[in-house]
Amino acid sequence: MDIQKQIAYWRDGAEEEMELAEELLQKGRFRHALFFAELAVEKMLKAHVARQVGGVPPKTHNLLRLAELGELNPTGAQSAFLARFQEYCLEGRYPEFRRLLPSREEADTGFRECREIPTWLRNLFN
Repeated sequence: MDIQKQIAYWRDGAEEEMELAEELLQKGRFRHALFFAELAVEKMLKAHVARQVGGVPPKTHNLLRLAELGELNPTGAQSAFLARFQEYCLEGRYPEFRRLLPSREEADTGFRECREIPTWLRNLFN
């Protein structure tokens, strides 16, 4: 297995998902925007897990577990964000988790916090 290809796959996917999330946010599609933003964070975490384990990351959406597997040591604030933000993954996939549509304010807050995480994770590769 070419581990660099695995890492690139997850990192490139994260960039694409974040671009799509930004477009959806601009169109007022807040639930979908937050779903794809969460997916971008998840994929960037999986890039780190692939690097750490030297293979394919596990099929999980648990952001805290992925950070642990990637040995990333997030700060308390980052851990709190990951725990809170992964609800958008569940909400987008499983109808029993669906709640009211997020407001513009909730979406903007989520994105403001979310933009910091991929930057932090990209910087860990350097």
